[in-house]
Amino acid sequence: MPITIIPQTATVDDAAQISRTLARAFADDPMMLSFFTDDATREDSLARYFSTLFTRQYVLHGLCERTASAAAFWVPAQAQEKAVPDAATIEVLTGILGERAEQFGAAVRTAAQHAPQEPHWSLALIGADPEARGQGHGSALLRSGLAQADAAGQPVYLESSKPSNVPVYEHFGFRVREEFELPGGGPTLWGMWREPQADAAE
Repeated sequence: MPITIIPQTATVDDAAQISRTLARAFADDPMMLSFFTDDATREDSLARYFSTLFTRQYVLHGLCERTASAAAFWVPAQAQEKAVPDAATIEVLTGILGERAEQFGAAVRTAAQHAPQEPHWSLALIGADPEARGQGHGSALLRSGLAQADAAGQPVYLESSKPSNVPVYEHFGFRVREEFELPGGGPTLWGMWREPQADAAE
């Protein structure tokens, strides 16, 4: 495996690279398109959004890994209650989202209502720069995180708003647990679940 594809632990010093990578990765994501509607400012707004989530939330309480062109944020079972935005983070996100902040809040509340109650890991975010897709960056990060969840004997939950990603996750052992729509005409989310496995996904 080329060294640029080997997952590494992400630190706060990686914030600029990770936020730009994720901004490009999610530029065509249905949920992000519903929150960031201005084509001219979307990439910059997404970069600020992901940088905020990374530096104020996931790098503190989650497991964050990156390659040269992709990043993934995981939340272990024991960190689920901590890895949520505090009041100051919500204020920052509200400023970034502007008039879409209320819709974002409604979406977060709806997703929380559908989240599993049993102990589990969450794959909060994973994305690869479109220019690097097909090179194995996302797969490497998925295998790394899933192997750690398997080692802990924990199932994994994720939500996808992009239908083309559903079969990709199914390849890694996930199954669709639930399908629901976000309020305010938002996109459909697929809640997906993967039981712990003796061996990492191939």
